[in-house]
Amino acid sequence: MKTNWNRREFLQKASAATMAALAAGAPMASLLSGCKTKKIGQTNGTADTVILLWMAGGMAHTETFDPKRYTPFETGMEGNRVLSTFKPVPTVLDGINFSEGLQSIGKVMDKGTLIRSYVSADLGFILHSRHQYHWHTCYEPPQTVAAPHIGSWIAKELGPKNPVIPAFIDIGQRFTVGEAEELKAFHTAGFLGNEFGPFFIPDPSQGLESVRPPVGMNASRFERRNQLYNDLVSNSPIGEFGSDYQKESLKRSMEQAYMLLNSPEAKVFDLSTEPKESYDIYNTGKFGLGCLLARRLTEQGARFISVTTEYEPFKGFDTHENGHTRMVDMKKLIDGPVAQLVADLDKTGHLDRTMIILASEFSRDMMVEGRPGEKVKEQVNQPDILSDMKFYGMHRHFTDGASVLMFGGGIKRGFVYGKTADERPCKSIENPVKIDAIHQTIYHALGIAPDTQYEIEKRPFYTTPDGKGKAVMDLLS
Repeated sequence: MKTNWNRREFLQKASAATMAALAAGAPMASLLSGCKTKKIGQTNGTADTVILLWMAGGMAHTETFDPKRYTPFETGMEGNRVLSTFKPVPTVLDGINFSEGLQSIGKVMDKGTLIRSYVSADLGFILHSRHQYHWHTCYEPPQTVAAPHIGSWIAKELGPKNPVIPAFIDIGQRFTVGEAEELKAFHTAGFLGNEFGPFFIPDPSQGLESVRPPVGMNASRFERRNQLYNDLVSNSPIGEFGSDYQKESLKRSMEQAYMLLNSPEAKVFDLSTEPKESYDIYNTGKFGLGCLLARRLTEQGARFISVTTEYEPFKGFDTHENGHTRMVDMKKLIDGPVAQLVADLDKTGHLDRTMIILASEFSRDMMVEGRPGEKVKEQVNQPDILSDMKFYGMHRHFTDGASVLMFGGGIKRGFVYGKTADERPCKSIENPVKIDAIHQTIYHALGIAPDTQYEIEKRPFYTTPDGKGKAVMDLLS
């Protein structure tokens, strides 16, 4: 398989796959599909809802949930000496430390599991959007068909919990910045149909604006605009090239959005109704308010919610320079809201049936690009001797070890799984976990059988490649 795809090639293949998905007929459920038959040992599931907290851009494990030896900055120091730029701080779990700045999440780790051995795929030259595509769909891009997002699989197999609330809601990612088209390639239901795709809320503070007509838009005018939209769709690529199934699926998605628009449940998107004491804890920025909206949506019956720190090249966790100072700010953004989300759902009993996953596409290291033993083109100008504070931190992409947090929905409490080396390269050395195992663990908790599949292009398309993914049963209580 080609491993040196550039962005243009990725987009060309992704666009072709999208058009192929539009032209495809209804996906045929295989007679072997696990969603139709109950397998030996298959349960009804321990979770009903999933919240994915996406640390977009590559969150360094040694700077967050798997700290190594701390080395303070000194002008002229050797970069190879630096494994962690933050002091380790204790968590509620005996003998388990996080890096400084994540004390609040550390206090709720008795409610969840810490995976310290996630291994990203070797996709050759590293593009964030390709690795994010792989994480969210479980398929290595490009594909000949548009692979569905994990949220779309869940929406398709389980349907909405509350018929008024969209089954799949995506919070925080704009498509007007950075690698917009590449990100769109996996924010889709693919061949499953538009009705199972994400309901987008780019800014949670304006969530209510997403579910009501603009100011001055009366009912009759809205109806006329909706009809105009339908006419535009008819003349769009989906209208010209789409199958009857895809057209009907798009129509159902519009009907669902219209139903929400006129429902009392729409008030869940209005964060101004949240008590000030609670609002202030979550209000660290878009991501924090996204966590607040995710909590409210969970309580109202959402099925799958994704909240992202947002991927924009060279911002957020994409720390190509100023890694240490950037991480200080990122920790302030995520620490309080993530901990409060876990605590709030636990207090109300929702955490028992809600699985929370905190993850990133890969980790970072100061010296290693990619993984040890696999040469990958350098993308960061990182000197061996640190003459400036901007070089202090984890700047290169590291794919051989990362951390994932999981809470609720049948996940063990107060548990640590896997291990990375204490010295560079800080790679996974015990119980490595790959993306197909993460996906199948989530599906197992939801009661979705491991061999769930649909026939596309006269071949079975599984939730994980070739249906070979296996749940990590050790993570489940």
